[in-house]
Amino acid sequence: MIIYRYIAYQVLIGFVMSTAILLPLFSFFDLLDQLDDVGRGTYHAKDAFLYTAMILPRRFIQIAPFIASLGTVVALGKLAVNSELIAMRIAGISPLHISFAPLSVGIALLLIVAILEQFVAPQLQQKAITNRAIALEQSAELGKNLGIWTRNEHNILRIGMIVHNKRAADIEILHLSAEDLLLTHTIAEYADIVEDQVWELSNAVIRTFHDDGRISVSHASSIRWPSFVNPEDIATLTKPPESLSPLELVRHVEFLRSTGQEADSYALALWRKAGGAIMTVAMLLLSVPLVFGSIRSGLSNKLILAALIGLAVYLLDQIIANAGLILRLNPALVALAPGLMLIALAALWLRRTS
Repeated sequence: MIIYRYIAYQVLIGFVMSTAILLPLFSFFDLLDQLDDVGRGTYHAKDAFLYTAMILPRRFIQIAPFIASLGTVVALGKLAVNSELIAMRIAGISPLHISFAPLSVGIALLLIVAILEQFVAPQLQQKAITNRAIALEQSAELGKNLGIWTRNEHNILRIGMIVHNKRAADIEILHLSAEDLLLTHTIAEYADIVEDQVWELSNAVIRTFHDDGRISVSHASSIRWPSFVNPEDIATLTKPPESLSPLELVRHVEFLRSTGQEADSYALALWRKAGGAIMTVAMLLLSVPLVFGSIRSGLSNKLILAALIGLAVYLLDQIIANAGLILRLNPALVALAPGLMLIALAALWLRRTS
């Protein structure tokens, strides 16, 4: 129908305008944050600008709900100011039917977000984090003096630092019996990954705990250890959960659970990606009755109200996510519930407006 194509076109323009305003604004804040580190190590102003540019896809994904909300308000608000919405209502087109046009544009936005989320944003964000850490002379993936820990049924592994893709430093391995008694404690200066499941430990010190209480110590310049993690698992362990693609998160959650480790933070990050899509739809649908509910007021008032609603929803979503992680609630419920509740609220509001 011509009217729906017209509305969709106006909403598309609104989305472009919102992106042109919000993305540079949030990127400017990112740049200010990075400029604080200029001068440390070999981190220069050009590195700050490069970092900001490389996380643009991630920032676009994060502000997609706001783009959907403000873009819809801009488009429908303009139609309301020009009395075009009133003409549509007189013609018998309800707000519910009008919402189908913005929704179609919103689905296209979600498709772009999905492509960026899987194929663009994770790679660029991880590269940006690594480059920044190297320039600041920090451990690129692990964070200074922190290391990472992982385990399976009979082994606990600590990696102090990733030197490059095939070498790790400051290695600690605890081997346990079936009764969870410590059998050996191995410390190595380096570990070279010679095969996916085989590591070569250099300058290793092995402490063996005997049943009679004795502890024997041996040294080895090089020994081979059958690892239970492959390079891909290590790379995933050392990256922030939100920087991983959905497929990486699915794989890593399965790995953590199969080795008896805590996976809630990664599961929550995975479900929040789906929750972000639902939230985008929810914010878009909420914007439609918002415009109709104040059809006589100015466009600026609608934009301010939409911005305040967006800010409140964002803060509430963050609070719910962190509270859910602390209280160990179901990650899917925590991530999806806010968006689903807002969609239900928008549906009721649209029905009353109609």
